[in-house]
Amino acid sequence: MKIHLTGRHLKITEAIERYVMQKVEKAEKYFDHLVWAQVVLFIEKRTHKAEIVIHGAGQTFRALAAAGDLYSAVDLASDKIDKQIKKFKDRLRNHHKESEEKTVPAAVAAAAVPIEFAVVKHAVSPVTPQEAASRLDESGQSFLLFEDKDSKQIHVIYRRDDESYCVVQPVRKK
Repeated sequence: MKIHLTGRHLKITEAIERYVMQKVEKAEKYFDHLVWAQVVLFIEKRTHKAEIVIHGAGQTFRALAAAGDLYSAVDLASDKIDKQIKKFKDRLRNHHKESEEKTVPAAVAAAAVPIEFAVVKHAVSPVTPQEAASRLDESGQSFLLFEDKDSKQIHVIYRRDDESYCVVQPVRKK
């Protein structure tokens, strides 16, 4: 893995460079497909910060840590990266297991779980669609069942995404 080390507002010594390289290369033992890493060390308001970005096969891991000294900041950022890589690798490993285990024919799954319905009885009163719209606004519900005053049929009114109203009128199939 290629590692690019940058220092902002500080000079990178050989000791800190070796330390960073050792910490970042440790991430390779968790995940083989890491391509390159970028480490930026900087001081901001008397706080030492380390940012590590590691690019892998289709995945980027990033960690930013702050501490009182540079070595502690590198340790914290390295630990965060290691945790992210382990979590990603576990997710990859578990994803394949779950897909193999959950292969159940749809007919078997449908037969095993009966569909349950909740029956709600709702009293309707004859109103105009305009009155139904105002009642819908007052109730705060997502839809309202009402009897049309003119046609004496049961309708449903709901508010669309564009804030207009839609009245559903049932018709018999021919």
